[in-house]
Amino acid sequence: MNESRSGTDERTRCRLYLITPEKLPDLQAFAKRLDETLGAGDVACLQLRLKGADNTAIAMAVNTLMPIAHKHDVAFLLNDRPDLAATLGCDGVHIGPDDMPYEEARSLMGADATVGVTCKNSRHLAMDMAEAGADYVAFGAFFPSPTKADTTPCDLEELAIWSETTNVPCVAIGGITVENCRPLVEAGADFIATSSGVWDYPQGPAAAVKAFNEVFAESHRV
Repeated sequence: MNESRSGTDERTRCRLYLITPEKLPDLQAFAKRLDETLGAGDVACLQLRLKGADNTAIAMAVNTLMPIAHKHDVAFLLNDRPDLAATLGCDGVHIGPDDMPYEEARSLMGADATVGVTCKNSRHLAMDMAEAGADYVAFGAFFPSPTKADTTPCDLEELAIWSETTNVPCVAIGGITVENCRPLVEAGADFIATSSGVWDYPQGPAAAVKAFNEVFAESHRV
């Protein structure tokens, strides 16, 4: 997950960055669904995003879902909580601008873990985070998001400029689906982050993973 591009003129194939639903009322049922979904095609990482859950619930989810991710060679990231991510042995953490400062998160996680940062539509913040050592920066939202009402709009130019001028990977996030992801991939996104775009896909999440990867492959050949 934390690999940089080998050069700004070399396009790497875009990969899927999967985010869990915010509520998992039946953890065991979701675990089975996750296993089937990750087995359907290439997924770079899984971010556990449980808003409002207490530490016990998060720990239970990590202990149940992380082995499934690792079974499929998928990195397991925790959202917002570097303290818990470090304690529970997660592969990394994703933090926003209002969460723990990057330097503190890195100190907790260690040099080998993945630490990614939401930068919304700020290339300046992204540059600062990249220079500080972030493994990836996330731009968005590119579309209205059904899972997050309070978003900051971002446009394709941010992805294109970032892809052309830096080696630090970028993640596109915000309302992304199989149907609307292609322009983001072609603009230079290294990862496409999605939650409802997979879990609410009409043909099922496994079919969504396959469909996303078909778009990534087609765009990479262009």
